[in-house]
Amino acid sequence: MQNKDVLFEIGLEEMPARFLPGTIEQLETKTAAWLHELGLSFEKVVVQGTPRRVAVTIQSLSDKQPDIEEEVKGPAVRIAKDDAGQWSKAAQGFTRGQGASVEDIFTKDVDGTEYIFVKKFVKGQPAADLLPSFKEVLLSLHFPKNMRWGSGSLRYARPIRWIVALYGEAIIPLEIAGIESSNLTYGHRFLGSTAAIDNPGAYVSVLEEQFVIVDQKKRQQMIIDGIRQLETANGWQIPIDEELLEEVLYLVEYPTVFHGNFADSFLDLPEEVLITSMKEHQRYFPVTDASGKLLAHFIGVRNGNSEHLENVARGNEKVLRARLQDAEFFYAEDKAQPIEKAMEKLSKMIYQVELGTLQDKVDRVTKIAKMISETAGVDQETASRAERAASIAKFDLVTNMVNEFTELQGVMGEKYARHFGEDERVAQAIREQYMPLSSHGALPESVEGTIVSIADKLDTIIGSMVIGNVPTGSQDPYGLRRQAVGIIQMLAKTDWQITVEEIVERTAALFEKNALPTVEKDVYTEDVRSFFHQRAAQLLKEEGISYDVVEAVLAIQIGNYPYTLAKAKTLQALRNDENFKTVQEALGRVINLAKKGTDQGVDESLFENEQEKQLYRMLEQNKTAYLDAASKRQAKEALDTLAAFADSIHAFFDHTMVMAEDEKLKTNRLSLLNQLAALILSYADVTKVQWKQVQ
Repeated sequence: MQNKDVLFEIGLEEMPARFLPGTIEQLETKTAAWLHELGLSFEKVVVQGTPRRVAVTIQSLSDKQPDIEEEVKGPAVRIAKDDAGQWSKAAQGFTRGQGASVEDIFTKDVDGTEYIFVKKFVKGQPAADLLPSFKEVLLSLHFPKNMRWGSGSLRYARPIRWIVALYGEAIIPLEIAGIESSNLTYGHRFLGSTAAIDNPGAYVSVLEEQFVIVDQKKRQQMIIDGIRQLETANGWQIPIDEELLEEVLYLVEYPTVFHGNFADSFLDLPEEVLITSMKEHQRYFPVTDASGKLLAHFIGVRNGNSEHLENVARGNEKVLRARLQDAEFFYAEDKAQPIEKAMEKLSKMIYQVELGTLQDKVDRVTKIAKMISETAGVDQETASRAERAASIAKFDLVTNMVNEFTELQGVMGEKYARHFGEDERVAQAIREQYMPLSSHGALPESVEGTIVSIADKLDTIIGSMVIGNVPTGSQDPYGLRRQAVGIIQMLAKTDWQITVEEIVERTAALFEKNALPTVEKDVYTEDVRSFFHQRAAQLLKEEGISYDVVEAVLAIQIGNYPYTLAKAKTLQALRNDENFKTVQEALGRVINLAKKGTDQGVDESLFENEQEKQLYRMLEQNKTAYLDAASKRQAKEALDTLAAFADSIHAFFDHTMVMAEDEKLKTNRLSLLNQLAALILSYADVTKVQWKQVQ
């Protein structure tokens, strides 16, 4: 028999655009895995999707599984034969279970023991018999949100309306939620109709006749081509936002690009308001001139053909005009309300039941910002601007514009702050408080913005932890992980002598002072420590640092993150350095043995040999140089200082019994090692590093 193509299409009520990229990726991966598990060979798996359907085509599927002959191991010969040398009941039962007889038995040695074997022939099943099980692949898909419909119990992205299942020209029998498979598909909701598919190869062309471009790559190119044609014809610049393009792509089945206009007077509104109204609310692409200045036009994508496109444009212009008129009114109203008047409303808005109002949050963030400024040692003018920015950072949340366009929080705060005469850097910091907007988004450019952003995020994270709201699994409704990553990223670009632990502890102390924690201190302290440790480890791994080095530099604390990153890179580079092996061994011995005692002070009069004296002298002489390098974040120089101890450490252990019977000698030697270990551990716990020496 010849290989045939296979088609599965599941038709649904319109799915949200955000569901489709992940669904397409899942279906491709799961289909390939299913085929490999069944042992069916194929040429290619192609997955396509529109808002109303997801389809998978399996090209050139083999007609059956391969026949398999395998050797099956049974019991050991000593069990398989009785005392008379005959096959035992165990052997007979084994062969029957494999569809063979004792005449088929042969023996083989396995690790010095003789076992019985039989050859088992497994005939491959026809693909036609296996394909109905694809139902389980379709049911295994998971979506951001599921729903139930009718009286059924199935939960799925949207109600299922039809199923196409073809193996060549034959219909594959399967049923899901009362819908039985057929060769009938449905075209565009308004322009198309029911259509029969004779074979999988005709699927794309049949749907195109029904005004459905099922291939998302072709659909995307149609949108881009349409935009570029308008750009060329009118001399416009139309920046294509990739996120908007993907969303529009999965909102339409048959894209037609059109343009519309709005009144020039609306260009007096802030550009961000216009763009947000177009992109976020209407899914339009803004238009600019060659210099990047916004023009009074927009680009839309219709789910349909080019007939009556003028009416479509007029309808969209009407909708946008209403939105922009509202924005115009909101903008005027907001500019008539001073910042202090807006701030009065924050005390009446609950931020979080256990943590109080938005004004309570603002008060805390202002104190945290002041603490960060002091800890970082910024100049007084910068500190004053940061404190002012923190104290009014949330005033725009009560404005009409942000109430209507929540995406503009901070953005409108910056514009209104300028309008009311605030310092330029104060205004900038109000916008930058929300940065970064994603795990690797742009960071604040100003020092004031960095301070306020860190303060705001610390308040959110620590506040959540002290009342027991700790992210679990994939659940992180407040974006705490992203905010913690943002804090560390912002610290990474500063030259502040500041540690993560210091600002975290001082923030927690603020909540304790106000008696806000609802969980035990040791519980939330560990939650916070573990939470930031995981985020720092994540960032270090993204820098190419191996797991063991990450654990080494984070063993005691995150510390000053820029310095921690520099230490990690230094150690990472040494993992293949044969010359560093003896250094690692020396430093590691100090750390391990120091655990057997504590630092109770070193008495030089108790030293019994020159090696003890030499090691102590080196410690006293080199400590200052090490701490100086560490304070300057000179990771290589600091490690070089520690490496210089290696010979003296080896000599010390060669000539000194640390665990001496004399308790005073033992305590003194352990104190010496503890002082040195403290220095080493402040750099990294080198015992955790798996040194990969070149062979």
